[in-house]
Amino acid sequence: MKKFYITTPIFYPNANLHLGHAYTTTVSDILARYHRLMGEKTHFLTGSDENTQKMVDAARKTGTDPMMFLDDIVKNFSVLYKRLNISYDQFIRTSDQVIHWPGAQLMWEKLSETGDIYEKEYEGLYCVGHEAFITEKDLVDGKCPDHGAIPERIREKNYFFRLSKYTEQIARKIETDELLIVPKTRKQEILSFLKQGLDDVSFSRPRRADMPQQLGIPVPGDESQTVYVWCDALANYITALGYGRGDGQMEFWPADVHVIGKDILRFHAAIWPGMLLSAGLPLPKSLLVHGFITSGGKKMSKTLGNVIDPVELLDEYGTDPVRYFLARHISTFEDGDITHEGFLEAYNANLANGLGNFAARVMTLSEKYIENIEEHIGFFSLPELKNTVVSDATQKYFKALDAYDFNAAADAIWEEIAAGDARMQKVKPFELVKLDIDKAVEELSKNFVQRLWRIAVMLEPIMPETALKLKEAIKSNKKPDNLFPRKE
Repeated sequence: MKKFYITTPIFYPNANLHLGHAYTTTVSDILARYHRLMGEKTHFLTGSDENTQKMVDAARKTGTDPMMFLDDIVKNFSVLYKRLNISYDQFIRTSDQVIHWPGAQLMWEKLSETGDIYEKEYEGLYCVGHEAFITEKDLVDGKCPDHGAIPERIREKNYFFRLSKYTEQIARKIETDELLIVPKTRKQEILSFLKQGLDDVSFSRPRRADMPQQLGIPVPGDESQTVYVWCDALANYITALGYGRGDGQMEFWPADVHVIGKDILRFHAAIWPGMLLSAGLPLPKSLLVHGFITSGGKKMSKTLGNVIDPVELLDEYGTDPVRYFLARHISTFEDGDITHEGFLEAYNANLANGLGNFAARVMTLSEKYIENIEEHIGFFSLPELKNTVVSDATQKYFKALDAYDFNAAADAIWEEIAAGDARMQKVKPFELVKLDIDKAVEELSKNFVQRLWRIAVMLEPIMPETALKLKEAIKSNKKPDNLFPRKE
């Protein structure tokens, strides 16, 4: 059986997840569902990055014990994922000393055995937001451009990883698409960065006194130091599969795709490949790099009052409308924009008036004019649809999902809906009903129901609840309840 392994980044549990996290996780879920439906043995990994000073500092600010704070935030992750209908197979927590720590320490030992770990005193600019050292050339007006904060100047003795040693190898693998980076603009971005040559990177930090013992993986052979966040965090993609434990599902490695935001491209396209090369492990097959979500053309900010909470959208519209909007109306490869007004307009036009209205009219005809529906309607699956040339829209749909283009895949579904609407306008079946031309209406009804089934099959990775409702309505030959009530 063909295998498919997909991961999200592991998110910092220093605050509840925002719409950007919801986007990353939802599009990852769409890909995971698609490959499962295509009959592939799929493993979908997500999780939380917990061995971080950022999380401890957030807990201290609230006067909460860090471990209690951590558990509460991770519970909120689970609640949001459930509401978004995220079908992950595994949730990894990097504070897990059974699942994660052995593999992270084994990775360190492998890098050390290769001669790629060394100790030196270092002075540099440290960005708490990134949990990474950055350089002067990375700053804009003296601040980190991603976090808007002035980095701390830190002088300390750390262990370093010889990343510079792997610059040319990494560049070749990206140039040849052995490590495919989607979209090409991000590929060119990282290749330009690699041309400057990679610097060795700090891979440990001195253990801080306020860091709980349950957090921060000790450096093998030197417990005064903890494994630095990126060496620790990136290893989750293989520790989750059993690396370091001698069991589990390493059969899934290498990953088919790491889904990431553009702000962590360098870590995944430079540091992570360098670590894997040093440890003698295969590189992931691809990176899907998406942009940020803005609101009204501006970065979401509490000060501007334009922050949109995914929970608010879920409360107002429900799960599938939120999944629909993220898939179709947020750019897969560039920054995407969302406003409350834009969401409402898309909901009414494309769900209430579009899909919902078309489904209701089709099933009104079917309920009256088709008997023994199972004899007349082929209840085909997604792989069967892919292997059948049905329409340009279905071909576009599969091509788009195979290329990680969620906008185009959703557009293809709405092409099918629009074609169905146009056909209904042309043949006017409800006028034929008035003329009592039952045989003609019956044949038309069968064709429309076949199209609706096709739409339901295509919808399943993106809007699974809606797809199920449509399939159940067709099988029982009854008009579905109001799928998407209009909103004002």
